[in-house]
Amino acid sequence: MSNDKLAALSEAGVSIWLDDLSRERLNTGNLADLIRDKHVVGVTTNPTIFANAMSKGDAYDERTRELAAQGADVEATIRDLTTTDVRNAADLFRDIYTATNGVDGRVSIEVDPRLAKDTEKTVAEAKDLWKTVDRPNVLIKIPATEEGLPAITKTLAEGISVNVTLIFSVERYKKVIEAYFAGLEQAKANGHDLRGIHSVASFFVSRVDTEVDKRLEAIGTDEALALRGKAAVANARLAYAAYEELFATDRWKALAADGANAQRPLWASTGVKNPDYSPTLYVDDLVVANTVNTMPEKTLDAVAEHADLQGDRVSGHGKDAQKVFDQLEAVGIDITDVFLTLENEGVEKFEKSWTELLDTVNGQLEQAKG
Repeated sequence: MSNDKLAALSEAGVSIWLDDLSRERLNTGNLADLIRDKHVVGVTTNPTIFANAMSKGDAYDERTRELAAQGADVEATIRDLTTTDVRNAADLFRDIYTATNGVDGRVSIEVDPRLAKDTEKTVAEAKDLWKTVDRPNVLIKIPATEEGLPAITKTLAEGISVNVTLIFSVERYKKVIEAYFAGLEQAKANGHDLRGIHSVASFFVSRVDTEVDKRLEAIGTDEALALRGKAAVANARLAYAAYEELFATDRWKALAADGANAQRPLWASTGVKNPDYSPTLYVDDLVVANTVNTMPEKTLDAVAEHADLQGDRVSGHGKDAQKVFDQLEAVGIDITDVFLTLENEGVEKFEKSWTELLDTVNGQLEQAKG
């Protein structure tokens, strides 16, 4: 019975991707079970996910010992361990990838977050990851920083499929779509078949409420407190309105005529941080066709048990969503500063996780050398 809700979510046009990956999930068959039983049709990873995976259990020990014996340094070891997990997960999803013509069955791997402010190094890393994983159903994750935008265009121009991550504002999201269009235009000029290039735009959700709610509580008025828990969904609905607007332009129609695939919005960070809110808030309120919702397993289980799915809750909600932002501004919330804070924090968090990953693997290499 519990999977009826997940089936209904899939049937509503929402692709369910798991926001987690580890060698243990692969080795135990857990990921295969989620594909079979829980309608999971893709996986996303990030530095935090790999840092957690490699700090627990012994699934990576044997390969780490082999690499230590070969004299591999910590960077090469991390590259080997992470790309192997992504490659094996991609193989697991290959049938879904084929059945959906490349729309789903996707596994994402992120460029080194320390490169978030360096366009050229990000492009080089994206190309290297694409070549190393060597699977058509991988997506290379590039952050939507100012420096990341041209990197997105240049990577797509090489015929490489991209997951644009760390998008917080609608303004930045519009620039991401612009970068996507430009990348496809360049890819076509470079002789690539646009039908083979796919992309998602990862629009972060729960972190928006976390930051805005904190500021609303600091303001403390009844009007401010009444707006808690409303910013994130409103923001995502405005993003979807922008998606509908820009993917109806003549520029897009020309690309679509050449076989281009629409860049789907992906709702990221959908695990609820505030225990006062429904654990399925960012799934229930963001049901709309042609989107992805990438969830940690805890959220996936919550959706299976008690999601409140009432069809499309996004299309046509743009005006109401804008009202929420008007009200936030009226009570004193500086939305521009909120988004800047979230982007900077997002990059910093992934950099910190990368440092933790380096420390963990370095310790394991030293132990292996004995």
